[in-house]
Formats: sequence, C-alpha cells, structure tokens
Amino acid sequence: METKKENEELIEKIMRGLDLTYKKLIESKKRNNEELVILKDNQIIKVKPE
Repeated sequence: METKKENEELIEKIMRGLDLTYKKLIESKKRNNEELVILKDNQIIKVKPE
C-alpha cells in the first residue's frame, strides 16, 4: 500500500503533467491558428488562443 507521501508525490506529478499538456495544447493551437473548444456553463464555446 502506498503511503500518504507517495500519494502526494504522485498527485504532484500528475498535476505537472496536466499543466505541461495544457501549455503544449495552447502553443499548438496558436501555431496552427486553430480555435480551442471549451465547455462553459453547459455551452460549447470556440476561443482563439492569444
């Protein structure tokens, strides 16, 4: 069984990975002049990354 510290470390790694993925997604959308599609208030919205 994993300890609390191991769980916290795993969560931290996952959060860093998600942050990095988000940054790469934004860069890719900017580079290719594409829109981001997001869900906000139960509505689908297309946004140009800046």
